[in-house]
Amino acid sequence: MSSPRPVVTQRLQFPGSLGHTLAARLETPATTARAYALFSHCFTCTKDLKSAVWISRALVRRGIAVLRFDFTGIGESAGDFGDTNFSSNVGDISAAADFLRRHYRAPALLIGHSIGGTATLVAADDIPESRAVVTLASPSDTNHFRQTILAQAPEILERGEGDMQIAGNWFRLRKQLVEDLERQHVQEHIRTLDRALLVIHSRNDDTVSIDHAERIFQTARHPKAFVSLDGADHLLLGNREDGPYVGNLIASWATRYL
Repeated sequence: MSSPRPVVTQRLQFPGSLGHTLAARLETPATTARAYALFSHCFTCTKDLKSAVWISRALVRRGIAVLRFDFTGIGESAGDFGDTNFSSNVGDISAAADFLRRHYRAPALLIGHSIGGTATLVAADDIPESRAVVTLASPSDTNHFRQTILAQAPEILERGEGDMQIAGNWFRLRKQLVEDLERQHVQEHIRTLDRALLVIHSRNDDTVSIDHAERIFQTARHPKAFVSLDGADHLLLGNREDGPYVGNLIASWATRYL
């Protein structure tokens, strides 16, 4: 049996939408990549979330190079997290795609996890070279996220900022984030998305209901596919096999479009 393809990792930096330096990892096969993918992480996660790494490396072993990056103010990227919002995340995705376009090859495959997937659905408009989009456990709109924030930190509307605990860590959020979420029209972007779409979601997700995946799928045009994961959690961390499984699943599906 042949051994897995080696993975070559590079540490990279590029300017984000707010002008701060964003940290990234580009993982490529040792041989020439047949396509490049751009992976956008979930809210307050980082590019180094284990499931993101597992998914990326499964793709690389199938010949697809993957760029993962930290959004502004998160992980190793510069900037104040409190100054960021959904629009700046969309801008960071576009900036990452532009970096790939100028220095390597424009991403043909866009992948987003949770709210990173929602932002990817919007950012796809600015990445004409992309041919396929994948959402993982993603909300179908930003109102869900806005309501979640206000339920845990209602003082944001009155005081202009508030603290919210996410995955055991506290984050200071500002009113401008809530206001920005209210202005978004994600469903319109889904409705006009001129890309192949793969929606992946777990019926066991207790953070974002699988109903959101159904709405994304129903709104989008063909070609599209929907995979309902069984037993997976929102972050795809509960089972060590989920990440590689999802990565191989994406690679097999995307082959037709890449």
